Amino acid sequence: MAVYPVTRAKTLKQKPDESALGFGKIFTDHMFIMNYDAGKGWHDGRIVPYAPFELDPSCMVFHYAQEIFEGMKAYRTESGTVQLFRPIENARRLNSSAERLCIPQIPEEDFVAAVKQLVEVEADWVPHNPGTSLYIRPFIIATDAALGVHASKTYIFAIICCPVGSYYAAGLAPVKIYVENDDVRAVKGGTGFTKCGGNYAASIRAGQKAEEAGYSQVLWLDGVHRKYIEEVGAMNVMFKIDGKVVTPELAGSVLPGITRKSCIELMRSWGIEVEERLLSAEELFKAGEEGRLEEAWGTGTAAVVSPIGELAWNGKKVVVNGGEIGPITQRLYDELTGIQWGKRPDERGWIVKVK
Repeated sequence: MAVYPVTRAKTLKQKPDESALGFGKIFTDHMFIMNYDAGKGWHDGRIVPYAPFELDPSCMVFHYAQEIFEGMKAYRTESGTVQLFRPIENARRLNSSAERLCIPQIPEEDFVAAVKQLVEVEADWVPHNPGTSLYIRPFIIATDAALGVHASKTYIFAIICCPVGSYYAAGLAPVKIYVENDDVRAVKGGTGFTKCGGNYAASIRAGQKAEEAGYSQVLWLDGVHRKYIEEVGAMNVMFKIDGKVVTPELAGSVLPGITRKSCIELMRSWGIEVEERLLSAEELFKAGEEGRLEEAWGTGTAAVVSPIGELAWNGKKVVVNGGEIGPITQRLYDELTGIQWGKRPDERGWIVKVK
């Protein structure tokens, strides 16, 4: 496994108050950088002080959005150990995104080595308070200084980190979700299955509309029929209907979430039936109106599991499980966070120790 040179920051930042971290606002002292040049490949991986990039105004990432990213976390256990959750899955998904965006792929072992070494250097930044963690953002940007729609010949792969608290200020309280009819997030054949900025830029307008109406997230419909449920906000989504858990299938327009995958594997190991299939908004709301929608929740790295307490669509409102978190949702949250923070045994080999 690669070992990268480290240049230490001469002046270290003051650590923040762990009781008021928020999300994505404070960044650590160092970052990882690696460069790519056509004909040379990825080279010169290094850990350096956190600082701005100097990029040409014609840099291709600014004009054609050739970029991808990942999201993952490092967790501190009660014994002080720092660990990662399924980092190889992030490496694989980054490379899947890279293939779609014509970005050169990074060897999985090099990706994991870079993440591990940066987190080890920044171990003092991994917070101690319950529910807190170190969020890790690997990303790749195209850096050719040229205009013209084609793949860049140069790239930067970088990793930055920030200590975070709960993604939602309300913690694990159930959220209200608004079904979006007009805007769409992605279509099959597009980039919906990747983690690229364009997907998220396209979601901002609907998110603002939902927030103005008093909702926490948007529930996206498919881009062709405007009929089938796809994702909720920046997360995958699951519903318990008639005793079975139903989640949208991965058919090219839905992000293959690592938390989603973990939840499905856990539930199936518990004997809970999980269906990955098309689910229309009409079927979902009919189940809700008839009392057959027992639970609903979102899944993602940032929030882990986020219970849904209310759904709104075309003037209809459905309250899920009396607006309270359901038993499967709670069990998934407890199991996943228990494994991540080292309070429960890692029976599936999902944890990678850092320090």
